[in-house]
Amino acid sequence: MKNLNEYIEHTLLKQDATKSDLIKLFDEAKENNFLGVCINPCYIKFAKENLKDSNVKIVTVIGFPLGANTTEVKVFETQKAISDGANEIDMVINVTKLKDNDKDFIVNEIKAIKSACSGHNLKVIIETDLLTKEEIKRACEYSILGGADFVKTSTGFVKGGVGAKVEDVKLMYETVKNAGLQVKASGGIRDKQTAIDMINAGASRLGTSSGVKILKEN
Repeated sequence: MKNLNEYIEHTLLKQDATKSDLIKLFDEAKENNFLGVCINPCYIKFAKENLKDSNVKIVTVIGFPLGANTTEVKVFETQKAISDGANEIDMVINVTKLKDNDKDFIVNEIKAIKSACSGHNLKVIIETDLLTKEEIKRACEYSILGGADFVKTSTGFVKGGVGAKVEDVKLMYETVKNAGLQVKASGGIRDKQTAIDMINAGASRLGTSSGVKILKEN
């Protein structure tokens, strides 16, 4: 598959990432023409400065990694991220509220955060490793109702989790495609074949820290 770089959000969300690690990420994103970088919110301005002469998008995470912040905090975090220069927002759903089937809470939270995005793309991280198939479908349906632009598989921070799975990406894609939402597969995508499998299953974005390695594979 050609142009894999155009699917990749080059990701560095580790809590022990250093300034030099981030500079390396930005340089690799520019060299490989990756679609974007995905970083923690406190580095948005640093990313903007380092990526100013490129087309690389700055993607950041909200309510990360648990999704258990109050809606008000998530909204403020989103507003600050957009103000600092983020191009896209990846928010973590409140998994407890989802499992309790608190539809109104989930939908209203997504709506509030989408409003704070000021027209920028919002992705809802549903954390598939913690969900049943029915809950995955429900999370996607609530994301549609909330006005999100994407649903995303994983944070990559669930202990023992596998991250994106082909069958989950297929289920997400089939649930949201008619509503015009897209799917971001993230977590555990470390080789070219897995990347291709995710795209074939319906993903239009790939969140991975292995982008350079993937592009180098035959």
